[in-house]
Amino acid sequence: RHAAAGADEIVLLDITAAPEARATALVLVRRTARGLDVPLTVGGGVRTAAEMRAVLRTGADKVAINSAALADPGLITRCSRRFGRQSVVVAVDARREPAPPEAATARPPRWQAVAAGGRRPSGRDAVAWAVQAAELGAGEILLTSIDRDGTRAGYDLELLRAVSAAADVPIVASGGAGGPADVVAAIREGGADAVLVAGILHEGHTTIATLKEALAAAGLPVRPIEAAA
Repeated sequence: RHAAAGADEIVLLDITAAPEARATALVLVRRTARGLDVPLTVGGGVRTAAEMRAVLRTGADKVAINSAALADPGLITRCSRRFGRQSVVVAVDARREPAPPEAATARPPRWQAVAAGGRRPSGRDAVAWAVQAAELGAGEILLTSIDRDGTRAGYDLELLRAVSAAADVPIVASGGAGGPADVVAAIREGGADAVLVAGILHEGHTTIATLKEALAAAGLPVRPIEAAA
Protein backbone atom coordinates (compact mmCIF):
# COMPACT_ATOMS: atom_id res chain seq x y z
CA ARG A 1 0.00 0.00 0.00
CA HIS A 2 2.69 2.53 0.99
CA ALA A 3 4.88 1.58 -1.97
CA ALA A 4 1.97 2.18 -4.33
CA ALA A 5 1.38 5.54 -2.64
CA GLY A 6 4.89 6.70 -3.49
CA ALA A 7 7.20 5.50 -0.70
CA ASP A 8 10.80 5.30 -1.90
CA GLU A 9 11.58 2.38 0.40
CA ILE A 10 9.77 0.08 2.82
CA VAL A 11 11.25 -0.69 6.24
CA LEU A 12 9.96 -3.78 8.03
CA LEU A 13 11.08 -3.81 11.67
CA ASP A 14 10.20 -6.41 14.30
CA ILE A 15 11.12 -4.47 17.44
CA THR A 16 10.28 -7.35 19.79
CA ALA A 17 12.33 -10.01 18.01
CA ALA A 18 15.58 -9.28 19.86
CA PRO A 19 14.15 -8.98 23.40
CA GLU A 20 12.07 -12.12 22.83
CA ALA A 21 15.04 -13.95 21.24
CA ARG A 22 13.05 -14.68 18.09
CA ALA A 23 14.45 -15.01 14.60
CA THR A 24 13.27 -12.86 11.72
CA ALA A 25 9.95 -14.02 10.24
CA LEU A 26 11.20 -15.10 6.82
CA VAL A 27 7.74 -16.03 5.56
CA LEU A 28 6.57 -12.47 6.17
CA VAL A 29 9.68 -11.05 4.52
CA ARG A 30 9.17 -13.21 1.45
CA ARG A 31 5.51 -12.27 1.17
CA THR A 32 6.27 -8.56 1.58
CA ALA A 33 9.18 -8.53 -0.88
CA ARG A 34 7.16 -10.35 -3.53
CA GLY A 35 4.72 -7.48 -3.89
CA LEU A 36 7.22 -4.60 -3.89
CA ASP A 37 8.97 -2.69 -6.63
CA VAL A 38 10.93 -0.48 -4.20
CA PRO A 39 13.81 -1.46 -1.90
CA LEU A 40 12.97 -3.36 1.29
CA THR A 41 14.91 -3.05 4.55
CA VAL A 42 14.27 -5.69 7.20
CA GLY A 43 15.33 -5.57 10.85
CA GLY A 44 14.76 -7.44 14.07
CA GLY A 45 16.16 -10.73 15.29
CA VAL A 46 19.22 -10.90 13.00
CA ARG A 47 22.17 -12.06 15.11
CA THR A 48 24.66 -13.61 12.69
CA ALA A 49 25.96 -13.26 9.15
CA ALA A 50 24.17 -16.50 8.28
CA GLU A 51 20.86 -15.04 9.44
CA MET A 52 21.49 -11.88 7.43
CA ARG A 53 22.17 -14.03 4.38
CA ALA A 54 18.86 -15.83 4.87
CA VAL A 55 16.96 -12.53 5.07
CA LEU A 56 18.66 -11.19 1.94
CA ARG A 57 17.99 -14.40 0.04
CA THR A 58 14.34 -14.17 1.04
CA GLY A 59 13.99 -10.85 -0.75
CA ALA A 60 15.28 -8.02 1.44
CA ASP A 61 17.61 -5.49 -0.13
CA LYS A 62 19.08 -4.31 3.18
CA VAL A 63 19.16 -5.70 6.70
CA ALA A 64 19.19 -3.59 9.86
CA ILE A 65 21.03 -4.83 12.93
CA ASN A 66 21.09 -3.30 16.39
CA SER A 67 21.36 -5.46 19.51
CA ALA A 68 23.65 -8.04 17.91
CA ALA A 69 25.97 -5.32 16.61
CA LEU A 70 26.20 -3.68 20.03
CA ALA A 71 27.12 -7.06 21.53
CA ASP A 72 29.57 -7.90 18.74
CA PRO A 73 30.65 -4.88 16.66
CA GLY A 74 32.71 -7.17 14.45
CA LEU A 75 29.43 -8.49 13.04
CA ILE A 76 29.13 -5.25 11.07
CA THR A 77 32.46 -5.80 9.35
CA ARG A 78 31.81 -9.48 8.64
CA CYS A 79 28.44 -8.73 7.07
CA SER A 80 29.77 -5.75 5.12
CA ARG A 81 32.61 -7.79 3.64
CA ARG A 82 30.32 -10.67 2.77
CA PHE A 83 27.29 -8.84 1.40
CA GLY A 84 28.55 -5.33 0.63
CA ARG A 85 28.11 -2.31 2.87
CA GLN A 86 25.10 -1.19 0.82
CA SER A 87 23.21 -4.13 2.38
CA VAL A 88 24.15 -3.38 5.99
CA VAL A 89 22.14 -0.89 8.03
CA VAL A 90 23.00 -0.31 11.67
CA ALA A 91 19.98 0.78 13.67
CA VAL A 92 21.06 3.15 16.42
CA ASP A 93 18.36 3.55 19.06
CA ALA A 94 19.32 6.57 21.16
CA ARG A 95 17.99 7.63 24.53
CA ARG A 96 18.78 11.11 25.83
CA GLU A 97 20.66 11.13 29.13
CA PRO A 98 19.35 13.63 31.67
CA ALA A 99 21.89 16.28 32.62
CA PRO A 100 22.57 16.99 36.29
CA PRO A 101 20.71 20.16 37.36
CA GLU A 102 23.94 22.10 37.82
CA ALA A 103 25.08 21.17 34.29
CA ALA A 104 21.75 21.49 32.49
CA THR A 105 22.71 24.64 30.62
CA ALA A 106 26.47 24.14 30.31
CA ARG A 107 26.72 20.54 29.11
CA PRO A 108 25.81 19.60 25.55
CA PRO A 109 23.17 16.89 25.29
CA ARG A 110 24.25 13.26 25.38
CA TRP A 111 22.52 10.11 24.21
CA GLN A 112 23.11 6.47 25.06
CA ALA A 113 22.69 3.69 22.52
CA VAL A 114 20.14 1.17 23.75
CA ALA A 115 19.40 -2.40 22.71
CA ALA A 116 16.45 -4.79 22.78
CA GLY A 117 13.95 -2.30 21.40
CA GLY A 118 15.04 0.40 23.84
CA ARG A 119 14.81 -1.87 26.87
CA ARG A 120 18.51 -2.42 27.58
CA PRO A 121 21.17 0.29 28.00
CA SER A 122 24.46 -0.45 26.30
CA GLY A 123 26.71 2.03 28.09
CA ARG A 124 27.85 3.34 24.69
CA ASP A 125 27.55 6.95 23.60
CA ALA A 126 25.07 6.91 20.69
CA VAL A 127 26.94 9.43 18.54
CA ALA A 128 30.27 7.66 19.00
CA TRP A 129 28.59 4.33 18.29
CA ALA A 130 27.12 5.62 15.03
CA VAL A 131 30.57 6.81 13.95
CA GLN A 132 32.13 3.46 14.88
CA ALA A 133 29.41 1.54 13.06
CA ALA A 134 30.11 3.51 9.89
CA GLU A 135 33.84 2.91 10.24
CA LEU A 136 33.22 -0.82 10.70
CA GLY A 137 31.29 -1.04 7.44
CA ALA A 138 27.70 0.09 7.90
CA GLY A 139 26.36 1.63 4.72
CA GLU A 140 23.60 3.52 6.48
CA ILE A 141 22.51 4.51 9.99
CA LEU A 142 18.85 4.23 10.97
CA LEU A 143 18.77 6.69 13.86
CA THR A 144 15.79 6.46 16.21
CA SER A 145 15.13 8.76 19.13
CA ILE A 146 13.59 6.47 21.73
CA ASP A 147 12.41 9.53 23.64
CA ARG A 148 10.47 10.87 20.65
CA ASP A 149 9.26 7.57 19.19
CA GLY A 150 5.47 7.53 19.03
CA THR A 151 5.09 11.02 20.48
CA ARG A 152 4.47 12.96 17.24
CA ALA A 153 6.52 15.73 18.88
CA GLY A 154 8.99 15.95 15.99
CA TYR A 155 12.34 14.33 15.41
CA ASP A 156 15.16 15.04 17.86
CA LEU A 157 16.98 17.62 15.75
CA GLU A 158 19.90 17.94 18.16
CA LEU A 159 20.51 14.21 17.94
CA LEU A 160 20.24 14.28 14.16
CA ARG A 161 22.67 17.18 13.86
CA ALA A 162 25.19 15.50 16.15
CA VAL A 163 25.17 12.20 14.26
CA SER A 164 24.93 13.59 10.73
CA ALA A 165 27.91 15.87 11.41
CA ALA A 166 30.02 13.03 12.79
CA ALA A 167 29.16 9.92 10.75
CA ASP A 168 30.19 9.74 7.10
CA VAL A 169 27.26 7.62 5.86
CA PRO A 170 23.61 8.41 5.07
CA ILE A 171 21.44 9.00 8.14
CA VAL A 172 17.76 8.01 8.19
CA ALA A 173 15.78 9.88 10.85
CA SER A 174 13.24 7.93 12.87
CA GLY A 175 11.05 8.57 15.89
CA GLY A 176 8.70 11.49 16.45
CA ALA A 177 7.21 12.49 13.10
CA GLY A 178 3.98 14.40 13.63
CA GLY A 179 3.45 15.92 10.21
CA PRO A 180 5.03 17.43 7.11
CA ALA A 181 6.85 20.20 8.98
CA ASP A 182 8.74 17.62 11.06
CA VAL A 183 9.88 15.75 7.96
CA VAL A 184 11.16 18.98 6.40
CA ALA A 185 12.95 19.96 9.63
CA ALA A 186 14.65 16.57 9.94
CA ILE A 187 16.36 17.06 6.60
CA ARG A 188 16.83 20.82 6.43
CA GLU A 189 17.71 21.46 10.08
CA GLY A 190 18.75 18.04 11.33
CA GLY A 191 20.90 17.05 8.38
CA ALA A 192 19.17 13.71 7.80
CA ASP A 193 19.44 12.17 4.35
CA ALA A 194 16.04 10.49 4.57
CA VAL A 195 13.18 10.04 7.01
CA LEU A 196 11.28 7.02 8.25
CA VAL A 197 7.58 7.63 8.88
CA ALA A 198 5.25 5.06 10.39
CA GLY A 199 2.45 5.90 12.81
CA ILE A 200 1.14 9.03 11.11
CA LEU A 201 0.76 7.06 7.88
CA HIS A 202 -0.71 3.91 9.44
CA GLU A 203 -3.27 5.97 11.35
CA GLY A 204 -4.20 8.16 8.40
CA HIS A 205 -2.95 11.50 9.73
CA THR A 206 -1.13 12.33 6.50
CA THR A 207 -0.10 10.80 3.18
CA ILE A 208 3.18 10.20 1.41
CA ALA A 209 2.05 12.61 -1.30
CA THR A 210 1.52 15.36 1.30
CA LEU A 211 4.94 14.75 2.82
CA LYS A 212 6.66 14.83 -0.56
CA GLU A 213 4.81 17.99 -1.52
CA ALA A 214 6.08 19.65 1.67
CA LEU A 215 9.65 18.58 0.93
CA ALA A 216 9.44 19.87 -2.63
CA ALA A 217 7.91 23.15 -1.46
CA ALA A 218 10.86 23.57 0.93
CA GLY A 219 13.26 23.21 -1.98
CA LEU A 220 14.53 19.81 -0.88
CA PRO A 221 15.25 17.06 -3.42
CA VAL A 222 12.52 14.44 -3.50
CA ARG A 223 11.52 11.77 -5.99
CA PRO A 224 8.13 12.63 -7.50
CA ILE A 225 5.24 10.23 -6.97
CA GLU A 226 4.91 9.79 -10.75
CA ALA A 227 8.50 8.58 -11.04
CA ALA A 228 8.08 6.24 -8.07
CA ALA A 229 4.99 4.52 -9.46
